[in-house]
Amino acid sequence: MGRLVPAVTRALDILELFLDGEGTLSAPDITRKLGLPRTTVHELVTTLAARSYLVPVPEQPGRYRLGVRSYQLGSRYAEQLDLAAEGQRVAREVAETCDETVHVAILEDLDVIYIAKVDSIHAVRMVSAAGRRLPAHCTSVGKMLLASLPADELDARLAEAGELDAMTHNSITDHDELRSALAGIRARGIATEHRESNPDVSCVAAPVRDRAGRVVAALSVSVPMIRWTEEREEELAELAAKGARDLSESLGFRGGDR
Repeated sequence: MGRLVPAVTRALDILELFLDGEGTLSAPDITRKLGLPRTTVHELVTTLAARSYLVPVPEQPGRYRLGVRSYQLGSRYAEQLDLAAEGQRVAREVAETCDETVHVAILEDLDVIYIAKVDSIHAVRMVSAAGRRLPAHCTSVGKMLLASLPADELDARLAEAGELDAMTHNSITDHDELRSALAGIRARGIATEHRESNPDVSCVAAPVRDRAGRVVAALSVSVPMIRWTEEREEELAELAAKGARDLSESLGFRGGDR
């Protein structure tokens, strides 16, 4: 590995200060936060501003905010991201931690489409595949995604769908019962599904957000009932939430828990 260039490292340190939620910074702020000499900070800020990575704030003399070049780089990075590929990567990491089946799914109308899947290493595991479509109201990923819809959009989709089909005896088929379940999911931030799509499987799911904070997918962990306990559910809920946060961050989301 080659030698790190100190000036470049310091310039990047300045830009990364804005990742902490700072809207604007002055040269004294940067000096204090990074412990750099004032002359060095002045030269670095001047250079970054000349290249449009920073711009002066007109109404706040001496303060700077991120410039258009920073936005352009971030946008180009976002364009290169592939939700399915990133989802497969994170699903693999989660599966390696819990040794259970992990899915990432998106919502289309009132169905979910699985875009990534990593199998459990156990002999008893869930039979599914990326690309498969299931009724959203019967799955943890689907209920998580439905819970993230605005109320008027959810109502419109339910009205258009009409009667909800059951996949097992535990599936929710009543609109009001589904709305009540979704309200609980919104409050908790985690969705669960107990034998609603498969009589032998329970699942837990968490929301995945894009850089604008929109819920664009959900990540779930699926477990055969022979390995499902209340304690295991809590463990997997935390793991699904962490995996969903990691995937959200890889998509550019920087809002933390929501």
